[in-house]
Amino acid sequence: MNFLTIGHRGVMGVEPENTLRSFLAAEEAGLDVIELDLHLSKDEALVVMHDADVDRTTDGTGPIAGQTLEELRALDAGRGERVPVFEEVLDAVRLPLQAEIKDVAAARALAEVMERRDLTARVEVSSFHDEAIAEIARLVPGVRTALIASRFGTDVVDRAVEAGARTVCLNIRRLNLEVVEHARKADLRIIGWVVNTQDHLRLVRALGLDGATTDYPEIKRTGRFTA
Repeated sequence: MNFLTIGHRGVMGVEPENTLRSFLAAEEAGLDVIELDLHLSKDEALVVMHDADVDRTTDGTGPIAGQTLEELRALDAGRGERVPVFEEVLDAVRLPLQAEIKDVAAARALAEVMERRDLTARVEVSSFHDEAIAEIARLVPGVRTALIASRFGTDVVDRAVEAGARTVCLNIRRLNLEVVEHARKADLRIIGWVVNTQDHLRLVRALGLDGATTDYPEIKRTGRFTA
């Protein structure tokens, strides 16, 4: 099985996160998959941003849900970049995408785009929220889903199976062999995040994970040679 390197919000260690600039840099660096985050604007546009508000990553303030797409477009998301909508990313890069959704409402909006553009082969949907995964699976037959967790035990595997997820994306700082073995018994793929150091990359390899989510494109190059 190929070891996947997944660009976290593009390559957020070197470019403004969740921007077209960051996604294009991830593709140019040769990463295998781009991870991004989705929220709904006030007028229900599917915008690409991690936080529920715009304060940290733009020059604006306030919640995404309280602003229209036009208002969000007026913000600087770093180095002059604008907040993209999901379909812009689909058109700008060719790589497979891992789209993280925050709630059931985002799942429904994403389902509409996935059905219209036939994205089940290209887009894997991830979430910290079991109900969001279950909803996208209900709406988009055949969709690939991943359960994300930061604090977890072996119960995360049972949650993933219950929600119908095929993958678990787990905090590398808390991952151990017991969880990995439980996930393998359930035939789940395992991705570690966020892998930004050689020590974490060695751990990923030692645990036999299927891939790593990283902020930096260098992991793609060094990962080939790490036993």
